[in-house]
This record gives sequence, structure tokens and C-alpha cells, in this order.
Amino acid sequence: FAVIAITKSAYENRFSEFTKLIFSDKYVKIYRDTSNLKSSFTISLFLVQIVSYTFFIQLTMYIFEYTESKTDWVLFIRIATFLLYFILAKFLIEKIVATSFNIDEFVDVFNLQKVTYRAYIGLLILPINAILFYYDSIPKSVPLVIIGISVFICLFSYFISIKTYQNIIFSKLFYFILYLCALEIAPYYFLYYWIT
Repeated sequence: FAVIAITKSAYENRFSEFTKLIFSDKYVKIYRDTSNLKSSFTISLFLVQIVSYTFFIQLTMYIFEYTESKTDWVLFIRIATFLLYFILAKFLIEKIVATSFNIDEFVDVFNLQKVTYRAYIGLLILPINAILFYYDSIPKSVPLVIIGISVFICLFSYFISIKTYQNIIFSKLFYFILYLCALEIAPYYFLYYWIT
């Protein structure tokens, strides 16, 4: 919460536009420059995203009785480390593939939009995490609904990206399909296969 407060005070207008992301694409249009991918605003919200997702995963594991405690710090650090390495490794592999196929500009913009929407989901999940933490008798359907909504927002962000950059995508359709299968679908499939 301290990182959110500092970010909000340092970037007041930008944070205000960011909070309206689900209702308006103004933020995405204003901050579409790829240099924003490495800005302190994006990095700080990325850290909030990691903490929020980690806490949600840990609480979901507790609700589904895969762990005995909501406050297991060792498990929290393990999940956070795994998430951090998974996202960064995926990002670096995408950069390598983008350079190989000469689609750097598109992938950078695509990554910026993905990071933006994932950070937004992380912010939305924070208050839900507090509710899940302080109530003991949470039905198992609640985390599943939250995951479903999060997946819907991610798919919505992909749709916006494809609609926005359809000219670039259709000019390099083969590379885009290859990119989508290899780097967007396959890692999550293998992750699901490994977990189950």
C-alpha cells in the first residue's frame, strides 16, 4: 500500500488515468511509448502486481486446503520468486524472439499493454485479498470467479491490442501466430500441466 501511495503522489494525473483503464482506453493511448515499459511508474506497479498475485495465490491455496496457513512467509517468498522469474524469463524470451523476427516495436508495445492490464488486475485484487485474508469461511467458488474475471480482463486486453495494431499484425500474420502460440499460450499450458 505504501508503494501505491508513493506512486499515486508522484504521478497523480497518470495514476488517475490508470485507475479508469477498464472504462476508457485513454491511458493506453497516452502512454503507448515503449519507454514507459521501464519507467518507475510501471516498475512500482509491477512490484505491487507481484505482491498482490502472490498473496492471492497463497490465499487460494489455503481456501483449497493445499496449505495450512495464510501467513506462511516461506511459501509467500517461494510463490513471489517463481512469479517474478516466470514473468521476467517470458519477457526476455519474447525480446529475443522479437529481435529474431524483426518485430521489436510491436512486441514492446504489446508487452507494455500486457504489463499495464496485469498491474491493473493486481490493483483490483488487493482489496479482495484483504477480504479473503480476514474471513475464514470463504466458498471455493469465490477464488474461481476472481480468476475467471482476471482471465476475461486479460483476454480483453489482447483483443484491444490486436484491434489497435491490426495493420502491423496482418502484415506479419505468420510471425504473430507463431509468437502467440509459442510465447503466449505454451508457457501457461506447461505451467498448468506442471501444477496439475
